[in-house]
Amino acid sequence: MSLCLPVSLAERLRELIRREGPITFHEWMKAALYDPAGGYYQRSDLQRWGRRGDYRTSPERSELFAATFARYFAKLYAQLEEEPEWSIVECGAGGGHFAAGVLRALADRFPAVFAATRYFVQDLSDDGRRRAQERLIEFRERVQFSSDLPSVHCGIYFSNELLDAFPVHRVIEGDDGLSEFYVSVASNGEFEWTPGPLSTQRLAEYSLDLAPGQIIEINLEIDDWLAGIAEKLERGFVITIDYGAEADELYDPVRRPQGSLRAFSQHGFVDNVLAQPGEVDITASINWTQVKRVGERLGLKTIEFASQDKFLLNSGLLDELEYRLTSTTSTAEKAALTTGAREMILPGGMASSFQVLVQERMRHAT
Repeated sequence: MSLCLPVSLAERLRELIRREGPITFHEWMKAALYDPAGGYYQRSDLQRWGRRGDYRTSPERSELFAATFARYFAKLYAQLEEEPEWSIVECGAGGGHFAAGVLRALADRFPAVFAATRYFVQDLSDDGRRRAQERLIEFRERVQFSSDLPSVHCGIYFSNELLDAFPVHRVIEGDDGLSEFYVSVASNGEFEWTPGPLSTQRLAEYSLDLAPGQIIEINLEIDDWLAGIAEKLERGFVITIDYGAEADELYDPVRRPQGSLRAFSQHGFVDNVLAQPGEVDITASINWTQVKRVGERLGLKTIEFASQDKFLLNSGLLDELEYRLTSTTSTAEKAALTTGAREMILPGGMASSFQVLVQERMRHAT
């Protein structure tokens, strides 16, 4: 008697390529991260977050992160004339760490804002939404969960380390112009890179001045994501946190001749991005010039752009630290708070490599 074992994502991708030919890296990365049965972000058997996982985001490192943003959200609520009801939509919310921290801080420090808040946890991952539901059980009457972007009359769309997880197109400048990287299967069964024609005219429309042989990533899904938000948000703000650079730095042929594509596992780099689809986190740095330019075209005006450490300092992180230190008598909790604060603001720390972009939805955008 033989057991019928499930076919792995890698095997399914190999079969697809053998049957239909090479696929774009964009298509391969989308499957590696979001395939319903084996994608990295869809799997319930992986420990993605925390010390034992592959990465730790700022909300997991310190409660000060979400609490400081709760302060900032309260300020934006006042700017929106304190309407009786507003919405916070967290896009790519994952396991709900940030949502829990924000809602607790609002309930504690800004009860009027908390009373007016509807919180939407939006995430494509069924596993992520399930974990968030468990973590946010105390706020179940105030939180809604969705895989799609909800429409918002007044409020905020917030994301933290979401855009860098969008599938990207990988292109190279050759003698005959720009071509795109596809993924094929070598004779030994391993995935390998194969250059081919551009899969969409949208890639050719990017104004690029690349050196011969230079490789970059183009994230077209950022454009689509912003367009979706601009269509659904009547009045409010879009707050985006991620790591990236302006186009002239990101596409510098000396600093990044091979682009910024990389994979992580157990907090370390993976040598071969193509080796383990569905097993590792894959990411590429954000082109902030693109995000701001597309936003302006869609009626999202840039009002603030800063490194995460400076943004948190300007938004009251030290005040929040002082409040929490005086509110606890636990030596261990005080130590955790001060350690978390140092990680958030020390020069050269993790927070300094992230950026925060705040865009305002203009009322009469066209």
